[in-house]
Amino acid sequence: MLAGCVLFDSREVVTTIATQPGEEISKEVIANFDLVGRVSVKADKHGFSGGVRWQHTEISDQIMLFSPLGQTVAQIEQGPEGVSLITSEPETYYASNVENLTEDVLGWRLPLSGLQFWVQGTHFPFTVSEKDLDRNGRTIAIRQNGWKITYLDYFSQLIPAYNHLPRVLELSRTDLKLKLVIDSWDIKD
Repeated sequence: MLAGCVLFDSREVVTTIATQPGEEISKEVIANFDLVGRVSVKADKHGFSGGVRWQHTEISDQIMLFSPLGQTVAQIEQGPEGVSLITSEPETYYASNVENLTEDVLGWRLPLSGLQFWVQGTHFPFTVSEKDLDRNGRTIAIRQNGWKITYLDYFSQLIPAYNHLPRVLELSRTDLKLKLVIDSWDIKD
């Protein structure tokens, strides 16, 4: 007699939720964090692959992009007064938003306003979105502002206390694919 078991794919969509601007986020959002990881970007004529360190607070962001050998490629700082981007040359560029600045200087758009929520497995609360949830209630995909964010892995096996935080996510739109692998989180109070 043969016995077997059926494995349930935890990435199978069980529920799809549509959210409206201003709706409550179903889980607590981390206001201040540092994360370290790796990023790969494929745009029409540009690309990037290397390391990333992101320090996020309620009022500012600092993102460092590193080459595969660890040299600083770009430093992006966003605060109440605007955005700056310093390249490895070093040249400094300024703008009112990160998306336009990174597209102009790096050749690809970094959706920072949504990304601060998406890296936490939730939607940007100020625009319409659709979220697919698995049987454990974890987000497996978000469609928002022309982006599709797919969650490929969570920290559940590696760090049980952070089991609600994504470890690998992929952002895509017609002209761009960005993959982020998060190696570590440091959650600030």
